[in-house]
Amino acid sequence: MAIFQVEGGHRLHGAITPQGAKNEALQILCATLLTPERVTVRNVPRIIDVLQLIELLEHMGVEVTHPEENTYTFCARELDFDYIRSDDYRKRCTRLRGSVMLIGPMLARYGVGYVPRPGGDKIGRRRLDTHFIGFRKLGARFDFDAATEGGFYTVEGRDLRGTYMLLDEASVTGTANIIMAAVLAKGTTTIYNAACEPYVQQLCRMLNRMGARISGIASNLLTIEGVESLGGTEHTMLPDMIEVGSFIGMAAMTQSELTIRNVSFENLGIIPAQFARMGIRFEQRGDDLYIPSQEHYGIESFIDGSIMTIADAPWPGLTPDLLSIFLVVATQARGSVLIHQKMFESRLFFVDKLIDMGAQIILCDPHRATVIGHDHRIRLRATRMTSPDIRAGVALLIAAMSAEGCSTIQNIEQIDRGYHDIETRLNALGARITRLDDCQ
Repeated sequence: MAIFQVEGGHRLHGAITPQGAKNEALQILCATLLTPERVTVRNVPRIIDVLQLIELLEHMGVEVTHPEENTYTFCARELDFDYIRSDDYRKRCTRLRGSVMLIGPMLARYGVGYVPRPGGDKIGRRRLDTHFIGFRKLGARFDFDAATEGGFYTVEGRDLRGTYMLLDEASVTGTANIIMAAVLAKGTTTIYNAACEPYVQQLCRMLNRMGARISGIASNLLTIEGVESLGGTEHTMLPDMIEVGSFIGMAAMTQSELTIRNVSFENLGIIPAQFARMGIRFEQRGDDLYIPSQEHYGIESFIDGSIMTIADAPWPGLTPDLLSIFLVVATQARGSVLIHQKMFESRLFFVDKLIDMGAQIILCDPHRATVIGHDHRIRLRATRMTSPDIRAGVALLIAAMSAEGCSTIQNIEQIDRGYHDIETRLNALGARITRLDDCQ
């Protein structure tokens, strides 16, 4: 197990480029199972979750090559279903939340899909009902084997038929999974209350280049006309909006001047505007974001003078993956803010580490926290802490970079799942982050 030792108080300066989008990558790589032809994917983030999925696809029988940096080709001529029923397959899937999106492509192309209960962040219940209700509406049969360690899902449907469905929630992974199952179904599928995040849009556009017929892209009403087969294609992933938001927050907390390169500004949605409501200044320079050094930033109030609330919501609302960043940034703002995490009930529990560092935070309940900012008048104190999940881990890293003294962050494998070589990239900007074995 590795740790970060973080010497706080160093301002950053320079430019950084975000990696490819993790959440898009998990969908796109699963979609390569839909065709026996070659699919080339560029700007693939080299992070643990993505590399584990690529390794899993190889074990399933997919031919994978790595012709150049951040580029992979996939050719899924045939799958090894003996392996897919094996204990090794089950163990690999349980380490990876995105493995659930293997079912849709397997069901569409082979008429059957298997996956154990997937793993991932420990941030509360993340139910899969939306996925399986959608498969059943397409005509598939669903079975859950609770006797198998961890539980095992099987979905069978050799003759999928298009239909109308109204999703019970605008689940991103659920929408992606159902889309991938529906593209090869007979007839027309209509999905209402579909997730419409840029990553789902990217998936739909890639599938259309492969020969699918999907309309309504970027809306919450998708229409999919089933086709008999899909071909190969090439695809380039968007920059990761969560990394972009993390770097904006990092610049504000460390009072740094920073340029974020190639952010795909039109796909950031409400994220820049929400940081502006926190008082953080930035300039759009082409497709770059420039954040000037700011000694202070003040949180706005609502028009009637009430406390600002920042809450997550389905796209085009604010992604829940950035609420941890907004919360830590608020600890050094001027003013107060209520952070409302609606989607997951355990994602705010990392605030006790920030309180130990001297932050003024009131945890109202599992979903809401009120933050009273220090306005950089009182710096956070260095401490020893543990990363509970990817996003909270980066929020704690940002806190440690702004703190007085040297902090230690344990369980940084969680951070590695979402951020590639983060200490090297930030040290190049002036940070002081050292990776060590926990026994050192």
